[in-house]
Amino acid sequence: MAANRRPTLADVAREVGVSAKTVSRVLNEDGPASAQTREQVLAAVAKLGFQPNLMARNIRVGGPDTTIGLVIPDLGNPFFGAVARAIEDTVRERGLTLLMGSSADDPDRERALTDKFLARRVSILMIVPSVGADHSHLKSHRAAGLPVVFLDRPGVGLSTDSIVSSNRAGAHDGVAHLIAHGHRRIGFIGDLPVKLYTRRERLAGYRTALQEADLPYDRALVTNAHDQQGAVTATSQLLGLADPATALFAGNNIVALGIVAELARSKRKDIAVVAFDDVPLAEALEPALTVVAQDPEEIGRTAAATALARLDGDRSRARTITVPTRLIVRGSGEHPAPALQEG
Repeated sequence: MAANRRPTLADVAREVGVSAKTVSRVLNEDGPASAQTREQVLAAVAKLGFQPNLMARNIRVGGPDTTIGLVIPDLGNPFFGAVARAIEDTVRERGLTLLMGSSADDPDRERALTDKFLARRVSILMIVPSVGADHSHLKSHRAAGLPVVFLDRPGVGLSTDSIVSSNRAGAHDGVAHLIAHGHRRIGFIGDLPVKLYTRRERLAGYRTALQEADLPYDRALVTNAHDQQGAVTATSQLLGLADPATALFAGNNIVALGIVAELARSKRKDIAVVAFDDVPLAEALEPALTVVAQDPEEIGRTAAATALARLDGDRSRARTITVPTRLIVRGSGEHPAPALQEG
């Protein structure tokens, strides 16, 4: 056998001196084989480092793979990393393996990834939907029994289970917290694109909190950023208004990092900040960052449990499960408004 190629079933058969069919029967446990032959085959497999092609076998016999396909928008975002880790921890107990890919929030790339997972005959498909994606192509797969679960955002064109955070309520609580500390000019820096489900829900929570406090909604205080540098620019813009923001609400963890960076650069310690979603080392910042914390681990566990129940035969109606957020007070959101500082 050449050193630069992977060992095959035929190589194992040649090593033992039996047919490839006999090796297949031993490995798949689907036919008679003597104890001696079984022992010899397994020894040859170990010696040669042979790995069975499970995907090819499953396609051949018409069964699902022992993998779960997960499509997320950003492999570098710690939120999605925590979700994936919780899914993996939960499904591992069932002998399932998690496969993951990034869509970069591109619907075409998302479709390509899901098609690859479907070709592999994954046991479960999980997707964080991209803006503009249409999931109607999954109807036949779901009807055939494939569990499909949307995470963080609902999908479009497919009625199936969705696991989301309490985005609207969480944003409301964060903005109401700033209002309670006397702030009337509260900037909102949301994610892009503007049609993103989580951005729309969090903006709605922001607006509700203003309305409840009889504060006007000022479009000049609402801006967007999709990365840390964009958030730096947006922060500078909001603080440079003729009637500037005295507090900022970050629409996600990436935006929060940009806000913190710009406030540190400009030496602005008078601006109150509340972020939606926690960030690494938030407690080590000066002041420590007040956040509306999501529970990515619970989102992952709930998604996995829901999918496994479907895999086990649950045919109840599709449902949306909302995982609560919680306000964690650490210092940055408790700066009083300038008028209160002067008083």
